[in-house]
Amino acid sequence: MDEHAGGTAPTDAPEHERWVEERLAALTLAQKVSLLSGADSWRTPAIESAGIPAVKVTDGPNGARGDAVSGASAACFPVGTALGATWNPALLEEVGVALAEECRSKSAQVLLAPTVNIQRTPLAGRNFECYSEDPYLTAQLAVSFISGLQGEGVGACIKHFAGNESEFERMSINSVIDERALREVYLLPFEQAVAHARPWSVMGAYNRLNGEYACANRRLLVDILKTEWGFDGLVISDWGAVYDTVDSARGGCDLEMPGPALHFGDRLVAAVEAGEVDATEIDDKARRVLRLVARSGRIQRPDEDPERSDVRPEHRALARRVAAESMVLLTNRPPDGAADAVPVLPLAPDRLRTVAVIGPNAERASIMGGGSSIVRAHHQVHPLAALRERLGPDVSVVHAAGGAIDRYVPEPRSTWFAPLDEGGRGLRVDYFATDDVSAVPQTGGDPFGSRLVRSVSWVWWFPPDGAPAGPWGVRWTGTLVPDATGPWTMGIAAIGRARVLLDGEVVVDNWTAPEPGGLFFGSGSLEVTGAPVLEAGREYDLRVEFQYEPASERDRAAIRFGIRPPEPTDPVADATAVAAAADAAIVIVGTNGDWETEGSDRVDLRLPGRQDELIRSVAAANPRTVVVLNTGSPVEMPWIDQVPATLQAWFGGQELGDALADVLVGDADPGGRLPTTFPVRYEDNPTLLEYPGEFGQVRYVESVFVGHRAYDKRAIEPLFPFGHGLSYARFDLGAPVVTDAASSSSAMAGPDTAAQPATRFTVTVPVTNVGDRPGQTVVQLYVRPARPSVARPPQELKGFAKVALDPGATATATVTLDTRSFAHFDPARRAWVAEAGRYDLAIGTSSRSVVHVVPVTLTDTVVLPA
Repeated sequence: MDEHAGGTAPTDAPEHERWVEERLAALTLAQKVSLLSGADSWRTPAIESAGIPAVKVTDGPNGARGDAVSGASAACFPVGTALGATWNPALLEEVGVALAEECRSKSAQVLLAPTVNIQRTPLAGRNFECYSEDPYLTAQLAVSFISGLQGEGVGACIKHFAGNESEFERMSINSVIDERALREVYLLPFEQAVAHARPWSVMGAYNRLNGEYACANRRLLVDILKTEWGFDGLVISDWGAVYDTVDSARGGCDLEMPGPALHFGDRLVAAVEAGEVDATEIDDKARRVLRLVARSGRIQRPDEDPERSDVRPEHRALARRVAAESMVLLTNRPPDGAADAVPVLPLAPDRLRTVAVIGPNAERASIMGGGSSIVRAHHQVHPLAALRERLGPDVSVVHAAGGAIDRYVPEPRSTWFAPLDEGGRGLRVDYFATDDVSAVPQTGGDPFGSRLVRSVSWVWWFPPDGAPAGPWGVRWTGTLVPDATGPWTMGIAAIGRARVLLDGEVVVDNWTAPEPGGLFFGSGSLEVTGAPVLEAGREYDLRVEFQYEPASERDRAAIRFGIRPPEPTDPVADATAVAAAADAAIVIVGTNGDWETEGSDRVDLRLPGRQDELIRSVAAANPRTVVVLNTGSPVEMPWIDQVPATLQAWFGGQELGDALADVLVGDADPGGRLPTTFPVRYEDNPTLLEYPGEFGQVRYVESVFVGHRAYDKRAIEPLFPFGHGLSYARFDLGAPVVTDAASSSSAMAGPDTAAQPATRFTVTVPVTNVGDRPGQTVVQLYVRPARPSVARPPQELKGFAKVALDPGATATATVTLDTRSFAHFDPARRAWVAEAGRYDLAIGTSSRSVVHVVPVTLTDTVVLPA
């Protein structure tokens, strides 16, 4: 991996280290400990008397949210899998630069990103946040993202360290990972980031790793991260991931979040005074907090500016370019019965009169997943509107939803509410200090807070401003004006008690006996629904009531209220009829943040609802059918042979619609390549026998055989292999040239080997665009050990280069391999070992599309210390 500067040199100037040591020496034990817990949800404590300002952090990773989703808007970039699909480190560096600018608009100095956990199982709810199933690809992209971010003076917080590969029992599950898999797969992106990008902070995970909680795991945080890798930054707990005082303090966690202190603070002072925690450990932690303050520039700029919505045209353009470059063209062939051999894509607008845009994700696509990564986007461009704009007035674009896919009843549209006297469409919300909000008079009362809102979905991480120490309630009121007659589904779930009333009658009751469910990171109730029959145009008095009785000051409260209008009798049949009358049909299907979210895993790999049926029916009616998959991770595709073109569009951020239009009509080449294997069926994936776990633990029994490595080892044919992706152009990969450039620098001498020269090969591959359109390809290099002494994957990705070429142009793709490119981890030696012998360099355009194989030989065994 090439060395990156990471932009940290100016913040590590000697005067900053002097400032850190001077402040540390002047602090009392209580003051030092006060630095080790957040002041609130997003800030480190300030000690004004000592001249120490606070540092503000913000979620990440696909935007900079600020204090709350309801606050200032932010640029919403494509999610992690989309970034991974670009296979373009330089592009991720640009995204890092842009997100640094976004952080400054939220007056934040640290972005809680990137997420570099491995996509071990395709069901993991948070896969969309992660780059890839492959540790090498993940590491390369993480280094570039962090370098771009920190080069602009905003710190990265790389997460979640470590073994956090699913959401099942995520607060307590014990991830049992053998040492080789830990080093070669799950720690590798963190290790490479620390070595080459120097992130300012690392976030500890919720789970246990080999028996110890990640935020109290001394071997992980102290022995490996801080000592072995030389990490000099701050270890921040995931929010609520510190479960005790002594073990977490001694285990290497530096900052307990969120604040105020729960397990650190006074308890930690007492532990030091009792001799349970050494005072030198407190000094080390406080030093790391102060170092973050110095690196952040807060010494020079101690005041916090108000958050603002900073809409930048250049960020819009970048987000659109990234979304297009992430899209993976999975299949593209001529339609059945076509007179010529021209593939369906790209569309030719001048040959179209009518285009059917169909599917539940067409009018309103999913631009991001669920959970803590949600931002309030500056705006959203959705596929239907974007295609109408791009195809112009000469092409009729017709639409049919084809059904609904929501796991929970979706939030209501503001157009269903009458304007309020105060202005705007929506609801009035009032907060009351009461143990029974239903008894508060409908007029009058004494609310301690009121405002206008557009929805009734909210999480209170802390009690609302002005709330009493005891119970409190909330009431939303407004006028509902349905635009269709029939059964309107209403659903409500909460952490607390909730119900919905229309014209004074209870229509949804989650108040009397709420049952546990999976919402709100597993802490909420089941969603309860009702289906009152409403008349179009009639006004209904809507009231939503919520009551909360906190057990402690750190308890969360939450509510989610949704409304769904009546559906057509047969939405699939209606959509099929629309498709049959069109020149081409674009079916935009997928998932959303209900299905792919922090807090819960997916239940299967099938498209939710009747989407598989919809695709089959539309494809049978229109031979020019294009399927667009608006998902964050793989799905099964039982219809794949019936559809001439399939495009994976991911959760593409705020510019998804325009980017999709760019790709569909050929204004942009689909530049993405799969960062994860797409199985034919869920049962093919390597974690089948040990997911999600049982009896409080999940064993990573597949060891180093993760993702494409397992499919190769078990000779299972995937639906689409790792690295796969088509272009509108055609490329020829010429004969590779391998240059042996072994250096003379010595590696570690073990008991069975003298000091050996480190290995270095340079591989160059001429690439020519032999097609008639500009396009992009990714040259991928896999290393295959001929006779390894230990169990190893048949091949491992160890290099890649992305090339963009005009028709007829040629460029050279260059990949450099070093000793680590050939090495496995030896737990007995605690070292990386590149064994002498033959290795084949497999060069191609996916893990299963190898064009050239070139043998190389390592003449000596080389041992590198961990």
